[in-house]
Amino acid sequence: MIKTIIFDLDDTLLWDKKSIATAFLQTCKLAEEKYGIYAEQLEKYVRDAARELYASYETYGFTKMIGINPFEGLWGTFDDDTDDFKKMYQLVPTYRKQAWEQGLKKAGINDVHFANALADRFVQERVENPFVYEETFAVLAALQPNYQLLLLTNGAPSLQEQKLTLTPELRNYFDHIIISGAFGKGKPDPSIFAHALMLADVKKEEALMVGDNLMTDILGANQAGIKNVWINRENKEQTTVKPTYQIQHLSQLEPLAASLTQQDNY
Repeated sequence: MIKTIIFDLDDTLLWDKKSIATAFLQTCKLAEEKYGIYAEQLEKYVRDAARELYASYETYGFTKMIGINPFEGLWGTFDDDTDDFKKMYQLVPTYRKQAWEQGLKKAGINDVHFANALADRFVQERVENPFVYEETFAVLAALQPNYQLLLLTNGAPSLQEQKLTLTPELRNYFDHIIISGAFGKGKPDPSIFAHALMLADVKKEEALMVGDNLMTDILGANQAGIKNVWINRENKEQTTVKPTYQIQHLSQLEPLAASLTQQDNY
C-alpha cells in the first residue's frame, strides 16, 4: 500500500522554467529598448554564455552532483555553510556579470555597466516572478488527508528555501523537506532516496516518487526500488529510463494513487 508520496519541486510543483523565462524576457527587454536588439536573441546569447562559464569553474562537478543548473546560478545567493558552497558564493557575482557581458558582446554591444545592471535586474525579476502550476495546491490538498507527503528537491539549501519562501503555502503540505545540498548528494543518487524513506519511516514498496525529470527523479527512484510517476507535460520522448507510470497533468496523480491503494487492498 502507498503510504508516502515523494514530490520533486522544480517543474513538478513550481513552474521554474516559466519563472526563469519571464525573468530573462523582462530583463532582456531593457536591452531591446536601449540598443534595439531583440530580447529573444539576447536571451539565447546569455544562456549560452552562462552554460559555458558555469562548466568552466572548479565547482562544476559539485553543482552537477547536487543538481544546481546555470540559470539558478544567475540569481541564487549560495550563502550556505560548506566549502563548495563558499566557493560558489565567491564565484557567483563575477559569473553573473560575465554571462551578461558576454551575451551583450555577442550581440555587438560592449557596455560593462549595462551588463552589471542587467545581472542585478535578472535577480530582481526572478524573485518577483514565482510561478506555481495552477493545479498544484488542489492536488496536494486532495492527497494530504490520505498520504504522508515529502518534498525531495535538488539544489542549494539557500536557493530552494528562498523558492519556498516565495510560495509559502507549499510548506504546510509536507511532513519532511529534503534538499540535496544539505544532504550532500542529489538525485539520482540512491542514497538520498534511502534517506527519504528513513525519514518517512516507510518501506520502498510503500512510497511513490513524482517528478518531471527522467534522469534525476525517475532514474533515482528506479535505482532505489521505488515506484514512480513521470509528469510529462511537454510530451517528451521516453529515453532508456522507464517510469513506472506516466501522466501529462498533475491532476491525474490523485486518481492514480487511489487506484494503486485500491489494488493493494484486494
